Amino acid sequence: MRLDKWLFFARIIKSRTLAAKYVGAGHVRVNGEKSNQPSQNVKPGDVLTISLQHAVKIYRITDCGTRRGPAPEAQLLYEDISPPPVEKPDTKFEGLAAKRDPGAGRPTKKERRELDRLRKN
Repeated sequence: MRLDKWLFFARIIKSRTLAAKYVGAGHVRVNGEKSNQPSQNVKPGDVLTISLQHAVKIYRITDCGTRRGPAPEAQLLYEDISPPPVEKPDTKFEGLAAKRDPGAGRPTKKERRELDRLRKN
């Protein structure tokens, strides 16, 4: 089965045209080798590595499908073997926001100046 067609049937990429563009741009690897041809044949057992939206997903093909069916049917076409995402703590903005009591409203100009002085020091 064609690679772009399988990506479309498995509902990994929204349209077949978009799937062909992803493959043509080199965002898909088949068994570790970069694929630039949407017409490349894939079969059950192949491992696809796809870079989607700032994340890398790894799928093992379990079946080729005959149509683009509903999501539960599409999930039977692959096994997701991606490692769990690593969560990075957001320490950049930690402590910058001043703590205000709920319902206290917006800070006044005097309070904002005091907060600015605290942040500068």
